[in-house]
Amino acid sequence: MQVDIVVLAAGKGTRMRSQLPKVLHPIAGTPMLQHIVNTVAELSPLATHVVIGHGAEKVRESVLGEHLSWVVQAEQLGTGHAVMQALPNLRGDIALVVLGDTPLLKASSLKALLDSVNTQSYGLLTVESADPTGLGRIVRDANGNVQKIVEHKDATPEQLAITETNTGIMAIPRQLLEKCLPMLSSNNAQGEYYLTDLIELAIAEGLQIVSAKAGSEMEVQGVNNRVQLATLEREYQRQQAEAAMTAGASLADPQRFDVRGSLSVGNDVFIDINAVFHGECVLGDNVSIGPNCTFYNVVIGDGAEILANTVVEDARIDARATVGPFARIRPGTHLGEGSKVGNFVETKKTLLGKGSKINHLSYVGDAEVGDGVNIGAGTITCNYDGVNKHKTVMGGGVFIGSNSTLVAPIDIAAGAFVAAGSTVTNNVSDNQLAVGRARQRNIDGWNKPTKKDK
Repeated sequence: MQVDIVVLAAGKGTRMRSQLPKVLHPIAGTPMLQHIVNTVAELSPLATHVVIGHGAEKVRESVLGEHLSWVVQAEQLGTGHAVMQALPNLRGDIALVVLGDTPLLKASSLKALLDSVNTQSYGLLTVESADPTGLGRIVRDANGNVQKIVEHKDATPEQLAITETNTGIMAIPRQLLEKCLPMLSSNNAQGEYYLTDLIELAIAEGLQIVSAKAGSEMEVQGVNNRVQLATLEREYQRQQAEAAMTAGASLADPQRFDVRGSLSVGNDVFIDINAVFHGECVLGDNVSIGPNCTFYNVVIGDGAEILANTVVEDARIDARATVGPFARIRPGTHLGEGSKVGNFVETKKTLLGKGSKINHLSYVGDAEVGDGVNIGAGTITCNYDGVNKHKTVMGGGVFIGSNSTLVAPIDIAAGAFVAAGSTVTNNVSDNQLAVGRARQRNIDGWNKPTKKDK
């Protein structure tokens, strides 16, 4: 069977109290709707038709995916009305209708639902709800066959006692939609066209109603306010923490750990509290992460140690390197095996060779640093002339004394020394000592400044 996806994402989300369309509010740094688009892509549909309304242009700009089709619902007149807008674009045998505000939905549940249906059946994804208040109830006959879905506001007292509820996710034959969507009525408490009313019409057409159950309530939980958004954020992060621990990481506190992208971990990794991982992050075996560290698109080699309060962005850190505490590793940095970047050091677009050290209080940018180099405290590479960036090159075994200023472009050859406090503006050859500081004068009889009367 060929499947079209229809994502309902037109609602304003009034209870969010926000100018941002509801489906763009983030879970783990990614819009809820993007989570859904990513999930349904695993099903390899013919197309994914996203029904948008409030903030339509902002939604279009913010969500990416293959085979996306945008459908505008100018008036939000219910779920049935939303699918009506998408109907002319559908080409598959089955339309799988999902909701744009259920970011924890799993592809496995959708696959189970699709496996249960054919062109002569109508599929529902249901869930057992501990508190079904406000949810549509699944009404079955004495043989367990689904008869209809009754919305909470339209339910009788007996129907309100039912705990099996509608998730809003359905797999519907396209031919049924073409025939029966025009037959829907808005004669109900909300004055809307309910997609759930198709159930009775499907039964009247002789279709079998089949169902699959979601794995948990959280998986199909929608978001209507910021409290629910925060609840799903913590559930998402709980799942990420469990995945990391299962893969070989020990977390000091799984409740203080955030993944806002993807994280791959090796064996015997330790992650202290308040670590945040953005983008694609890869940690090798025996990596140790200190408290309060933030990472953006990093690869960290075996045995590396990242100390407290360090930020690493778009960088590679090789095996057994040590970084921090309070270091900032900016994009384009590659720290070699066994290298060390200490406290209050910032690097940018720098290759730091094997065993080289920048221990503290330095800035090294646009630099190529060889193996076994020692860069003293307070050293800076002056890489920007106000218009262009320039490169600093240091050969193997170079020693840079504290409080040195290296004015790029400059080449300091292997084995050279730079005396503390120097400003170096010319290249330094192999094993030379560069001294670039003013001659000291000691003045006798110097009078200290005195405070003047106002």
